[in-house]
Amino acid sequence: QVQLVESGGGSVQAGGSLRLSCAASGYIYVGTVMGWFRQAPGKEREGVAVIDSRSNTNYADSVKGRFTISRDNAENTLYLQMNSLKPEDTAMYYCAADPSGSWFRWWVPSDYNYWGQGTQVTVSS
Repeated sequence: QVQLVESGGGSVQAGGSLRLSCAASGYIYVGTVMGWFRQAPGKEREGVAVIDSRSNTNYADSVKGRFTISRDNAENTLYLQMNSLKPEDTAMYYCAADPSGSWFRWWVPSDYNYWGQGTQVTVSS
């Protein structure tokens, strides 16, 4: 069984920073592709960033230059450093792992086999 547990969410003012973490445990390949998604009320879940075993990354255009995804394979932990936060970044953030699709479909939620429970990020103006 695989478990993904997110932490680090909270409430910040616009321009602030947060660092999300996702601890993976169970029968999961340490180097599997992992990503961050987010879902705001009334909106579809969207891909934020993804990272592979060699730390190749992809980002949604809306977060490029502000967010950084990274991983610690020794600790089996995924991170998302979020800087210059905007009110439109407000959402529930989810960690996901082990997509069955190709790298070029990294933003497709249904491709991922494992999900965390989410951590709320709220950015006020």
